[in-house]
Amino acid sequence: MRNRLKVLRAERDWTQAELADRLKVSRQTVNAIEKGKYDPSLSLAFKISRVFNMPIEKVFVDEETTIP
Repeated sequence: MRNRLKVLRAERDWTQAELADRLKVSRQTVNAIEKGKYDPSLSLAFKISRVFNMPIEKVFVDEETTIP
């Protein structure tokens, strides 16, 4: 699953640690999600979408979905 986490975080000028604090996870978790090494749980994905105040589909993209 691809995500826009790094871009969204950079647009807000947040460090990985600051985002991790907002999400109540470790900085290493944020780093792993950004690098695509870890897919967050559904509850964490929804929490991320709330932190960025956008629909989950704007943060995460299923790689198997073909967009015309």
